[in-house]
Amino acid sequence: MRKDNELYTATRPVLDHTTPTVVELDVALNAILDVVEKDLKLISYLWIEMKWKDEFISWDPSQFCGIQHFSAPSDYLWKPDINIDERLEKDVSALNPYVHIRHDGTVYVQNDEVVVSSCRINVYKFPFDTQSCNLTFASGIYSTKELELNAAFNTSFTRFLTTRVMWGEHEWEFDNIAYVKLNETEYKLQHRIVYTITMKRKAVLYIVNFLLPVLFFLCLDMASFLIPDRSEEKLSFKITLMLTVTVLQLILNDILPTTSNRMPIIAMYCMGSFALMLLSLLETVVVTYLLDKDSQKTETDKDHNEKEDETKEKRCQWCPPCFYNVPDGDKDTTHQPQSAAEEDSDLKRESHGFQVILDELILRSFLKSKEDGGRHAGYWTRMATRINQAFSILYVTTVIVFLIVIFNEWSPEY
Repeated sequence: MRKDNELYTATRPVLDHTTPTVVELDVALNAILDVVEKDLKLISYLWIEMKWKDEFISWDPSQFCGIQHFSAPSDYLWKPDINIDERLEKDVSALNPYVHIRHDGTVYVQNDEVVVSSCRINVYKFPFDTQSCNLTFASGIYSTKELELNAAFNTSFTRFLTTRVMWGEHEWEFDNIAYVKLNETEYKLQHRIVYTITMKRKAVLYIVNFLLPVLFFLCLDMASFLIPDRSEEKLSFKITLMLTVTVLQLILNDILPTTSNRMPIIAMYCMGSFALMLLSLLETVVVTYLLDKDSQKTETDKDHNEKEDETKEKRCQWCPPCFYNVPDGDKDTTHQPQSAAEEDSDLKRESHGFQVILDELILRSFLKSKEDGGRHAGYWTRMATRINQAFSILYVTTVIVFLIVIFNEWSPEY
């Protein structure tokens, strides 16, 4: 090695600086630690191996006791500055302090890194979604004329290697890993290799803890139509269901990111269920109002009839005894003059005619009130029953169509 160690580790190990250093990159995914939807982060555990040739190192194994390779501290050799463009946090784990050197000058370095990277997460079909996150490997300072970056193996072998070394998936199920090499552009003068990690979410816990409870609450709301409309607990029962769905929506808001371009299906599922429950609550309020209105009408008619009876009794008590028809045999007219008897007879006939008219008016008023009361009694109750029956059929049909549409949107991805 050169005596000037610092100069040697800072320059590319090539004899001709017009030729690039070829670096071969191999990446395998060991574990998917977490996907933070709210912060759009992917936390993965990667196995990264880089290989290049140091033109200043070579020896004949036959002259050195058959030694073909050895390990040396990495600080004594030049290493390519390969970075991940999507990396958000520096890896706190210790890197491999050694490199592996072969007799032909080939240098290997292997590292296991916890990579926290940004990822464009599409939560439209959450929790039956499939996510694809990119990891772009590129040099920080070397252009394509100085460093050429290639993949060590093809996509099939990379996927096979990942499936063999994968030891943790947690909430996610590994689906595929592929890469594509991008050549230099006007803004990027380096070769870049983009690894795409595809994974599917394990949705069982979300189904049990979120989707099924909302569905059960919606079924309970449909079952509430069997509760008698005059029951005071029906209204409070529906309000409790709406509050429960609201709590689940708040929990969902803490999970999903706010930068999504499209409203997730699960959000439409919750909002649709909430809207249906709201319509059911409003229908219950209307039906309760109509029943109370009919009850008040019945009480009013009852009070009116009682007042009519009291008025009739008072009028009968007010009439003098002469208004009633007294038989002629019971009258004593022996001591009255002829003129007085005639006057008394005329007054008696007039009083009898007035009594007949008054009785007829009272009878007509009573019959009319009875007729009106019979026509209006139970009118609003019948109207409320019809509204409730029609709304129940419409509500159940709407819920079934809504659930079919929602689950049809989810099914292709799942």
